[in-house]
Amino acid sequence: MLASRGALRRGLLTLCARRALRTSGCRRDEGLASPPLDNVPRDYPLKIKQLVHDIAGLTLLEISDLNELLKKTLKIQDVGMMPMAGMMSVPASQEADEEEAPAKKEKTQFTVKLLEFKVADKVKLIKEVKSCMSGLNLVQAKKLVESLPQEMRANVSKEEAEKLKAALEAAGGTVQIE
Repeated sequence: MLASRGALRRGLLTLCARRALRTSGCRRDEGLASPPLDNVPRDYPLKIKQLVHDIAGLTLLEISDLNELLKKTLKIQDVGMMPMAGMMSVPASQEADEEEAPAKKEKTQFTVKLLEFKVADKVKLIKEVKSCMSGLNLVQAKKLVESLPQEMRANVSKEEAEKLKAALEAAGGTVQIE
């Protein structure tokens, strides 16, 4: 009983696979199209090449009109640009406060720069830079330390800037806060 149930299930799976092959656009003797490799130049259809050539010949105003028409036609909503990972945008409420009180200009955002280092403490400084900077491996930290002066962090609070300065100076670096 169990053997016949297993055979029935295999037969059903085979039948489904054959039906899928029969109804697909591929013939049995054709292989499936493989995705293009990254380093192989792709051959684009003539229609696409002509579109690119026509768009390349447009002026900026015509491109703007084309962009607007495509958004309307394809019902694409305007989406704000994402800020870059290294740049922090100032919240709107903080911008409004800065505009209302121009007389009160106390610096709240600081930049920490590593200017130089003691040769004897190079390895210790590289390890400290790796731990302070998220997303860096040892090779990247070494390259950063060897190409001084470098900006370590931008737009940080005074407390964070002081902590970073203390850590880098303890590891043998000369640090400046701007």
